[in-house]
Amino acid sequence: MAEQNNQPAQEKELTQQELSEQIQIRRDKLAQMQAEGNDPFAITKCEVTHHSDEIRNDFDALEGKDVAIAGRLMSKRIMGKASFCNVQDRNGNMQSYVSRNDIGDDAYAAFKKFDIGDIISIKGFVFKTKTGEVSVHAKEVTLLSKSLQVLPEKFHGLKDQELRYRQRYMDLIVNPEVRDTFIKRSRIVTEIRKFLDSKGFLEVETPVLQTIAGGASARPFITHHNALDIDMYCRIALELPLKRLIVGGFERVYEIGRVFRNEGVSVRHNPEFTLMELYQAYTDYFGMMDITEELFRTVTQNVLGTTKIQYGGHELDLGQPFARKTMVEAVKEYAGVDFDAVPDTEAAKKLAEEHHIVFEERHAKGDILSLFFEEYVEKNLIQPTFIIDYPVEISPLSKRKPEKPEYTERFELFIVGREYGNAYSELNDPIDQRKRFEYQEYLRAAGDDEANMIDEDFLTALEYGMPPTGGLGIGIDRFVMLLTESVSIRDVILFPTMKPLN
Repeated sequence: MAEQNNQPAQEKELTQQELSEQIQIRRDKLAQMQAEGNDPFAITKCEVTHHSDEIRNDFDALEGKDVAIAGRLMSKRIMGKASFCNVQDRNGNMQSYVSRNDIGDDAYAAFKKFDIGDIISIKGFVFKTKTGEVSVHAKEVTLLSKSLQVLPEKFHGLKDQELRYRQRYMDLIVNPEVRDTFIKRSRIVTEIRKFLDSKGFLEVETPVLQTIAGGASARPFITHHNALDIDMYCRIALELPLKRLIVGGFERVYEIGRVFRNEGVSVRHNPEFTLMELYQAYTDYFGMMDITEELFRTVTQNVLGTTKIQYGGHELDLGQPFARKTMVEAVKEYAGVDFDAVPDTEAAKKLAEEHHIVFEERHAKGDILSLFFEEYVEKNLIQPTFIIDYPVEISPLSKRKPEKPEYTERFELFIVGREYGNAYSELNDPIDQRKRFEYQEYLRAAGDDEANMIDEDFLTALEYGMPPTGGLGIGIDRFVMLLTESVSIRDVILFPTMKPLN
């Protein structure tokens, strides 16, 4: 069954048998070309002078002038001695007019056999068709790479969501909006770096493989170093190495890198994701609130050209001051429970039972407060809101509030019910830090696989003295989701984690 090359794409979904037949036809074409000494894979390079958007934007200057473009053949219309085709490059699509009189009989005959998906180059001059479409009038057409697979046709598209994630290369070919998302992701990361660099932060790199999994409450991936004969952990956070650098005298540092957490997969979670953490000496969590708000506002403005965005049916304005509420205030507002009036853990557990909130025996009052927050508050935080002053039980690396030591100087940023940033005044008291680590060890012994381990070297670093410091972590993937209005984290990770097919 021959492919219908006189159509922009197939008009119906192909059966498996038809697909196999078309793939075989493509392989046969390649074998024939190779036998005739025209192997496209022998070509090592081609000239590219312009991309599609440049030709379109600069038409007045380029009209009648020669250009060279290259890309993937996405459609063609054969009309006897002349044809139109569409070539997709990194920046869009460009129509080309291909005539037998211009490129010659043999070259035109070869062009007619090209398949949708082939990589080609076209040299010719720029003109406008009678319908006003900017195009390239071909003088030379070259096959650069033979596509041996059949692209999903445009009318039905690549609908299988899982296949899109598994074969992102195909997703990028047939869905331009996907390509735009990842271009935007790159711009977002670039703007974050520019913002932090302008504030005097130094970008650094810290180890991915660590002997202690610390800096967050998460289950780590474990691997084994053969030469040293020790188990090691893929990092779950960037925090502890970066704070060692603050001890060492770097006053402002940041890192953007992959972290790994051995957890489930959902629309919000991928086992490996991109995290940005920064640490600034001589400031606190209020300073971190200021820099977080400015960063979100500046990056959004520079990438989107506005601070007003849509997400999940809500209109958000990142240009407005972000709200600030303590966790206790937020729970009182949405659950009607005032934890300042709750005297102890037993009273908190009784309240949890009355509100049908499931807790574990090891949970203390602060843990119960956090469970109330998750149940009643998070979903209601639509506009950007800093939730501040977290209980000490769930904040093992945060400095206590002097006037209220059962709480810490910590905040999380919530937008549309999701957490986008976590920050605090860093705990720099090595004695208190050891006690917190020891409590985390107790939790691990009680069955909490996500509790922190004791990091003796980090404690030693603190004993040398760390200045008052503010720290901030932002999940890059969630930030990209926000600015691209993406529903799932898989939509903003080029190669999300997938279960193998076999």
